[in-house]
Amino acid sequence: MTQNRARTVFLLAHTGRPAAIRSAELVVKGLLRSGIGVRVLEEEACDLPLPGERGGPGGVELVKEATPQSLDGCELLIVLGGDGTLLRGAEFARASGVPMLGVNLGSVGFLAEAERDDIDRVVDRVVARSYEVEERMTIDVVVHRNGDIVHTDWALNEAAVQKVSAEKMLEVVLEIDGRPVTAFGCDGIVLSTPTGSTAYAFSAGGPVVWPEVEALLMVPISAHALFAKPLVTSPDSVLAVEVLPHVPPGVLWCDGRRTIELPPGARVEVRRGGVPVRLARLHHASFTDRLVAKFALPTTGWRGARDHSSE
Repeated sequence: MTQNRARTVFLLAHTGRPAAIRSAELVVKGLLRSGIGVRVLEEEACDLPLPGERGGPGGVELVKEATPQSLDGCELLIVLGGDGTLLRGAEFARASGVPMLGVNLGSVGFLAEAERDDIDRVVDRVVARSYEVEERMTIDVVVHRNGDIVHTDWALNEAAVQKVSAEKMLEVVLEIDGRPVTAFGCDGIVLSTPTGSTAYAFSAGGPVVWPEVEALLMVPISAHALFAKPLVTSPDSVLAVEVLPHVPPGVLWCDGRRTIELPPGARVEVRRGGVPVRLARLHHASFTDRLVAKFALPTTGWRGARDHSSE
């Protein structure tokens, strides 16, 4: 118990969800019983039942702002919520280097490691330090205008170049490794990581890519063209989308959370990110099993691989 008293876990929850409030209460109580301190945002603490001594070792500590520095000294970031909350947590996890453990309270939640019914197991595994950490590839995003860099960003899932006007298409030229590929009108282009292949890129018709595969994806959205197939490139490639001059502007979304307008002539470059997001894993379930469970895929009739051991 003495060893645990120096430990601190940051808790981030979507307090607009009743399920998140109840789950947060269970997490806090479970960690405090084991002498592990819990740190939460003041703005969320108002909605959460927080037992324990405030500010002391093995108690609840409140912080005013959600910054990377607010995770200093924390061994883990536990996030309770849907995909939006998990992506919000990923921002802090990446900037601080603290591993994120997501508990899904939404619909799909590919970034989550556990579901709402697993709260007790999550607490037990955290207390026992029975988890592993894996790194997920990110992308760095740079926006150019007239040769000047006007914006830099990053994404865990995707950077999406989209049209602004519903009645007019976005006119773009696609480029890979400094060479033009094709030009067409479309609703947008998704530039994705393998992690993001099950998010926006999947909805746009892109392939599902296993997270351990290192690659970049370029997926057109409703392109008016004969050749507008999803492309998978080397993780060392540089992908670019140029918004043609003299056409309506576009907009860039990074993980659906951060946005900037793209005027005609803007150029968006995407390359492998320099800083990964670290995710805490509780079990070794294959991505195949996760895919089947998340999308409720039918597997009736499967009889398993043939056993050749007796031959």
